[in-house]
Amino acid sequence: MPNPQSPSLHQQVIQRVEYCLNQAASQLQRPFTMPTVTFNQRGRIAGSAWLHRWELRFNPILLADNEAAFMQEVIPHEVAHLVTFACFGKVKPHGKEWQHIMRSVFNLTPRTRHQLDTSKVAATFLYHCGCQAHQLSLRRHNKVQRQQQRYQCRHCQQVLTVARY
Repeated sequence: MPNPQSPSLHQQVIQRVEYCLNQAASQLQRPFTMPTVTFNQRGRIAGSAWLHRWELRFNPILLADNEAAFMQEVIPHEVAHLVTFACFGKVKPHGKEWQHIMRSVFNLTPRTRHQLDTSKVAATFLYHCGCQAHQLSLRRHNKVQRQQQRYQCRHCQQVLTVARY
């Protein structure tokens, strides 16, 4: 099993961030400073860009399990958010400006969501209806427990109930 706290892997991410920023600087004819890079993103989110803090956060568990996808897509995706903010100010997170940066600078298809396996990082809870079993996220499970939300099956229309063991 890969080590999610590997210093060498973290260093590779930092180098890839630097490479992407240099690529953007060359293409756009303007400098970009290196952001703070942390490895404290949690849950199913692979990475996030904190624009006003000029910071990138990456999920160490998803990184360790998906090194190639991070290097190829996740890191340029997050760097593109910072570059877009620097060039255009506050705009829609995955709007036309960000899509332009993804295509023209990084030569990547702009995708808003990753396709990584999140089973290690996302707790799910088993629910049932009249026709099948359902997996609900921790957030949805908590809403049901607090009686803030009810979910129903799209097929049989029955309200989902938590499985009792």
